[in-house]
Amino acid sequence: MDVRIIAATNRNLTEEIGKGNFRSDLFYRISVIKIELPSLNNRKEDIKEITEYYIQHFSKKIGRNIKVISKSFWDSIYKYHFPGNIRELRNVIERSIILLDGDILTEKSLPQEFFKESINANNEFTILEDVEKNHILKILNKENGNKTKTAEVLGIGLTTLYRKIQLYKIK
Repeated sequence: MDVRIIAATNRNLTEEIGKGNFRSDLFYRISVIKIELPSLNNRKEDIKEITEYYIQHFSKKIGRNIKVISKSFWDSIYKYHFPGNIRELRNVIERSIILLDGDILTEKSLPQEFFKESINANNEFTILEDVEKNHILKILNKENGNKTKTAEVLGIGLTTLYRKIQLYKIK
């Protein structure tokens, strides 16, 4: 049998081997050709093309006819620091199109948690990570700790939810 494996990670596997988190024999078996892609934040020039692709893809898939993409939408997309890289951009665009009321994408089409700073009840600024963590906790509590239901409500995959739970040290 002739098999090719394509694997992707956002971790440095050499460091993970040193920490004992990844087997070195497996690394050397799969590490034939290594392609390193810089973070989306390090290639802002690609954001427009990728975003346009996903807008077209999801518009067609969902059956929406996007007529206008406002300057405020593009400004928000370019300002955002994408910790989730292209996967996050893809999910933001899909969610925006699913929830769109009309045929014009604006800054208001983007999910609230997308914005780097938001104003809390005391009119103080909080960082996006705090807002996201609190929102996950709120939904987890509402769903009585059911992670499958929580991921569904949040519109994210179960593995993404587990990763965020680990990242934010949610118990």
